[in-house]
Amino acid sequence: MKMQFAAGVLASSLVIAATTEAQETLTAVHAFPETLIYTKSFLSFVDKVNEAGEGVVQIDVRGGPEAIGMFQQPDAVRDGIVDLVYTPGSFYGGALPEKDALVASNLTAIETRQNGGIALIDEIHQQKMGLKYLGWFDSGVCYNLWTRNEPTFDANGNLEVEGLKLRGNAVYNAFFTNYLGAQVIDLPTGEVYAALQRGVVDATGWTQIGLIDLKWNEFLNYRIEPCFFSTDLGVIVNLDRWNELSDEAKQIVQEVAIQHEIDSVNALRAKRDEDFAALAEQGMNVVSLEGEAKAAYLLAAREKNWERMQNLMAEHPMGTDNYDRLIELFYDPSADK
Repeated sequence: MKMQFAAGVLASSLVIAATTEAQETLTAVHAFPETLIYTKSFLSFVDKVNEAGEGVVQIDVRGGPEAIGMFQQPDAVRDGIVDLVYTPGSFYGGALPEKDALVASNLTAIETRQNGGIALIDEIHQQKMGLKYLGWFDSGVCYNLWTRNEPTFDANGNLEVEGLKLRGNAVYNAFFTNYLGAQVIDLPTGEVYAALQRGVVDATGWTQIGLIDLKWNEFLNYRIEPCFFSTDLGVIVNLDRWNELSDEAKQIVQEVAIQHEIDSVNALRAKRDEDFAALAEQGMNVVSLEGEAKAAYLLAAREKNWERMQNLMAEHPMGTDNYDRLIELFYDPSADK
């Protein structure tokens, strides 16, 4: 009986050990603070993976920009310091300018997953950076210009930017500088609140949601329509680490990511409507470009980004072979009508 008991204990121990050994863990960081809606969306994805992957695969979130600087995170995942990162593609656009296809897109991850656009972006990530592009999260949300003071327009209805202290960054500087002719002040997201408070900047581009989370609405009083661009937030995974995962683990993580692409489009559009209503109650004013000025504004936002993408692609050994295909998969002319 003692031998049978010992054998049972040993067998149970082996089962537990095998289960523990079988479960794989991916370490992760995110670009923005936990309070921002986009980070909350990513953490929701993590929760879904951890629920679906119990006993098989888990994601261990190590923090945000306080753990690894937001602009250092893409290199950190490429170099294997961390397994997985949730970040805008613009934070590594120098190495992968093709991300501008997402920035200038008028489609969402739902359509571009179906038409092969995301598969192409994944292929390019693997070739150029040794990264697996897992998914394009939180798409379908575009950007506005937000200003402290009432914007002015010239005789043709075009936005005037002379004298505007406009915060810029890599996402929209091609548009702000090359078309609007603005003198921009580059600042990371975490420094914008203080810059607005001190009057260093009095205008910024930002997405349709998140202004309240960041408390920038304490200083910004006008939203300029139309919106432009799309968010390019995605999850990238170290390719060697991805290839080490079991087929079951890969399947779970990828399937949850694809579903989160869909879920996040719907959730963030609802959040946008809530934010707009809350901002209106607080006194946010909305001003709009009209007619030819509006059309030129939207055309420039798209084409200046495409131009930047093509020029940077040309400097890379892989060249511009994918340029036309990227535009075809990420832009639908009929969607602008």
